[in-house]
Amino acid sequence: MNSAPSSRSLVCVGVRATEQDRFPDTLSATWLAARWGVDPARIDALRRAGELIAVRAPGASDWRYPAWQFENGRPRAGVARVVSAARAAGVEDGRLYEVMTTPLGLGRGDRRRLSDLLLEDRVDEVVAALRAAA
Repeated sequence: MNSAPSSRSLVCVGVRATEQDRFPDTLSATWLAARWGVDPARIDALRRAGELIAVRAPGASDWRYPAWQFENGRPRAGVARVVSAARAAGVEDGRLYEVMTTPLGLGRGDRRRLSDLLLEDRVDEVVAALRAAA
C-alpha cells in the first residue's frame, strides 16, 4: 500500500460542499483505494471487519473515512480496538464519529477531541470514554 498523507495536512478531495461541511476531516473509499492501490471493496471490507471508522450522511450510500485514523498508509494502532469497544457499547457508526470529533471541553478553550487522544496513542482513554458515552 502507498502511504497516506498526514492526517493533519489532508484536504478533502472530490467532496461536495455539504459532505465537507458535515464531515470535514474525511476521505472517500475511492480516494483511499486509489492512494493505496487497492480495490474500493477492500476498504469496505476493512470497515465491515471493524478495522476502520466510517461515517455517512443519512440517505447517502458512500462511506467516508476520517483521515485521523490513518498513519503511514495504514489504520493507526488502536483503531480496531476503538471500533470494537464502540460496537460492544452499542455505539453506531455515525455516533462513533460524532463522539470522536466532539471537543472534550477539558478546560477553557480546549478543543481537543477523542480523535486527538487516538493520535497520541491514548487508546485506553478513548475506549473508556466510548463506554461512558453509550
